[in-house]
This record gives sequence, structure tokens and C-alpha cells, in this order.
Amino acid sequence: MIDGLILSIQFLTRLPIKKQVEFNDENLSKSIFFYPLIGMLIGGVGGLFYWLFGYLNGNIGSFFALISMIIITGGLHLDGLSDTCDGFLSYRDKGRVLEIMKDSRIGAFGVISIVLDILLKYILISSIEGNIALVLSLSYGNSRLIIAYLMSTKKVTKDEGIGYMFHKSNPKKHALFGGIIYILILLILKPIYLIPLLFSFIAGEIMTKITYKKIDGFTGDVYGATIEIVETISLTIFLEVLKWI
Repeated sequence: MIDGLILSIQFLTRLPIKKQVEFNDENLSKSIFFYPLIGMLIGGVGGLFYWLFGYLNGNIGSFFALISMIIITGGLHLDGLSDTCDGFLSYRDKGRVLEIMKDSRIGAFGVISIVLDILLKYILISSIEGNIALVLSLSYGNSRLIIAYLMSTKKVTKDEGIGYMFHKSNPKKHALFGGIIYILILLILKPIYLIPLLFSFIAGEIMTKITYKKIDGFTGDVYGATIEIVETISLTIFLEVLKWI
């Protein structure tokens, strides 16, 4: 399981862990177990930077919280969001959509999606009242749990790439146990925190429907786009949930 943990950190973050881990089905499958935990770690880093800079100004704290989380993930999921929007919003056939998504050049829809995503997250983070570190940790944990679920249960569009490698490792068992532990954590903290997770699952199902219609399955880019979208939705729902506490 240690190799799985290291692999999940190496895949989902840019933290400098130099240990070499064999890229086989067993380790890939085990890494899925830790996805929610790594998401919480990423959000926790954002909360730390908010605490470090927020005493100057809430807006400055929100800015550095967001930037720190982009840096720790290497902008990997933003790249997936831009590629997915370029492809899906081109309204071409499946083959052409996949070609556009594979193109390293970024188009207008990709630029717009990144700008709107970062802007909305900044607004959401700066609007949070209460424990910002906790909200960020759970929102980013939610998004990684959804990806673990999608990788385990939904089909992929092509038999190649990182997304396919994770999917074919048959990670259902590890995704399930990781999800159960994560949900228990939410119940211990406050059962009401399950509401943003519920909406995150709904967002994942909507993305599945759109993706199946567009390209008949998921790719690594669409996984990344889904992470970004679910993070935003989870943060939005948390803003409402916090009013009830």
C-alpha cells in the first residue's frame, strides 16, 4: 500500500518524492484508495497559504491559497479542462474531437474555461466564512473521490493513455474502501458535509452522460476537467451548507 500511496502523490501532485514505484496494475489499483486523502492534502495546502497571507487581506489570502493549489498539482487538471472544452465545444464528430483534445495548442474555448474556472474559484474561496482549510480539504477530497469512482466504474474511450491504465487496473475494491473511509470521516466531522459530496456525485454522473455522448467514454483530459468542475461545485454547495451550521 505504501507504493500505492507514493504513486498517488506522484500522479496527483508535483511534490518531490523521488522514490521509484513500478507502474503496474497492482500499484495503480492501490493508488486509487488514497485519492480522497491526497485531495484533502492539496486543499490543506491551500488552507495553509490562506492562513499565512490572509492576515494581510482576505482577498490576498484567497489568491495565494488558489495559486498554491495550482502549483502543487502542476496545473495538470486545468490542462485537462482546457483540452476538454476545446474538443467538446467544437461540436465535431468523435474522431475530430479526440484530435482537438490531443493537440498541444490551446484554443479559445480552452483559454476561456481556464480563466472562468480560476476566477470563480477565487470568488468562492474569498466568500467562505469559517474554516477555509477544512472546506478546501473536503472540496478537493470530494473531487478526487469522484474521479476514483469514475475510473473504477465508467468506460474509457480508447485503449491507451494514463486514464486507460488506471481503468484497466480494476481499482473498484480500493476505490470502494477508500470511499467508505472518506465518508466515515465526513460523518465524524459533521453529517451535513455529505451534502456537497452528494452534489459532487451528481456532477460526476452529468459529466459521464456528456462524455459518453461526445466521445463514448473518458480520457485523461476529461478526468482532469471533471476534477476542476467538481471542485467548483463542491465549494459552491459548501457556501450554502455553512449557512445552516
